[in-house]
Amino acid sequence: MLPDFLFPRKCLGCRQWGNYFCQTCRQLILPLEKQICPVCQKPSNSGRTHPHCQIKDSLDGLISVFPYQGAIKEAIKKLKYRFVTDLAEELIDLVTVSLPPLLPQKAFLVPIPLHPKRERWRGFNQAELLGEILAQKMGWQARSRLLFRTKHTLPQVQLKGKMRQSNIQGVFKLKPRVKLGSKIIIFDDVWTTGSTLKEAGEVFKKRGMKEVWGLTLVR
Repeated sequence: MLPDFLFPRKCLGCRQWGNYFCQTCRQLILPLEKQICPVCQKPSNSGRTHPHCQIKDSLDGLISVFPYQGAIKEAIKKLKYRFVTDLAEELIDLVTVSLPPLLPQKAFLVPIPLHPKRERWRGFNQAELLGEILAQKMGWQARSRLLFRTKHTLPQVQLKGKMRQSNIQGVFKLKPRVKLGSKIIIFDDVWTTGSTLKEAGEVFKKRGMKEVWGLTLVR
């Protein structure tokens, strides 16, 4: 293909030409050994929120696929900050092979939205791009543009601790009169403190969704 000729792919692990993840480096990319409770962030084998942590509007569980390191970290950085969107398919192929079978089977996958101003600057929303590919492969229904941001906030990567939580508080809203099933998977690329996913999850719970999970590529 012409794009591959003009911009040849190089493995993000060993720098070998051919693909973004060569067969050798694919074998070195191992999934996370343990999931965590999204509320207390302590180990949870099933990814489910601990019963003693569960409150009315909290996420019901969290699944993160890979640790944020090595070739996976490099891929996310290239996608978000260098706009190398053609690596999305290869990245999601790795995810589907390593995704633990703990999430609801019939669910709506909702990518975390960017504010329109930031999306215009970047040209795309990485969570939407990755989420739609993942939903298609997993048999979920992708519902992009269902959740939206009401204000432009600072990028979470620039903040720490409680500042992340206050920065994202109250920024999400659902489109009115939306009818969905009872199971929602909110998707984002990275889980750091979880402020973004937890804030989005609260919006869905307050709308009456019975089961709301978080899903991220890395933690």
